[in-house]
Amino acid sequence: QGNRYLRQLLVLGATSNLRSHRERTPWFEQLVRRKSARVANVALANKMARIAWAILTKNEVYQSRVMDKAQTVTRISVAAI
Repeated sequence: QGNRYLRQLLVLGATSNLRSHRERTPWFEQLVRRKSARVANVALANKMARIAWAILTKNEVYQSRVMDKAQTVTRISVAAI
């Protein structure tokens, strides 16, 4: 099951992200149509955990597939973490 506190933080972060951003990805919209909002939040937290794990283990820079309004790619450096 992993670290309980870390799981709680990931779910809280996913919930906060979804509440503050009105524009949602097509992946999340499809998920909400099939599942409850709580299950969808946990799924997003799981996705965030998998992305974080991949970044840390591969020692690479994160590149979002979703472009923001300025049409720039969001980058998070591992060194910044």
